[in-house]
Amino acid sequence: MRRITILEHVSLDGIIQAPGGPDEDRDGGFAHGGWAAPHDDPAGGEAIGAAHGDRFDLLIGRRTYDIWAGYWPHSQGPMADQINGATKYVATHRPESLAWGPAEALGPDLAAGIRRIKDTKGPDLIVWGSSSLTSLLISQQLADEVILMIFPVLIGTGKRLFGGGEAPAELKLIRSRTGESGVIVNTYTPAGPMRTGAY
Repeated sequence: MRRITILEHVSLDGIIQAPGGPDEDRDGGFAHGGWAAPHDDPAGGEAIGAAHGDRFDLLIGRRTYDIWAGYWPHSQGPMADQINGATKYVATHRPESLAWGPAEALGPDLAAGIRRIKDTKGPDLIVWGSSSLTSLLISQQLADEVILMIFPVLIGTGKRLFGGGEAPAELKLIRSRTGESGVIVNTYTPAGPMRTGAY
């Protein structure tokens, strides 16, 4: 069985849209692309490298697939080689248009498609971006690990890590590291339904 790790750049107020550059994702008129770049930190790079390991496949939404298809095939280096060589399992209604391969559509029932892939042999699965998939993975108890690189910025509007509608749940913090730029890298594992209580 493959492990699924969610990796996200996230602002203090939960925004994950377009951390890498101004034109990465202007969906909804988003004008703050590139917000992570001024706070680039070795702590984040080390966390990404450790999560990726020597080999991985990708589990991504259609928007992330399209953004990355415009960038990674034209890049060089170890990271580009890993990403270009990874099988991309994509949440899409247009399976015929997955030209950047190797790629495979998850099918109309996303949860069933992810379970099918998770139950096969192969490299672990990494989720980048893909706000619609992160909620599904947590709600369906399919994620094994969540790594959040939390940046010291407040953005206000944009696509959120969890967009609403998720079942209340808890995550257990298993590692935390603070970089010199103020980026906090927290690693969580799902810990079941949310509990409530009183002081």
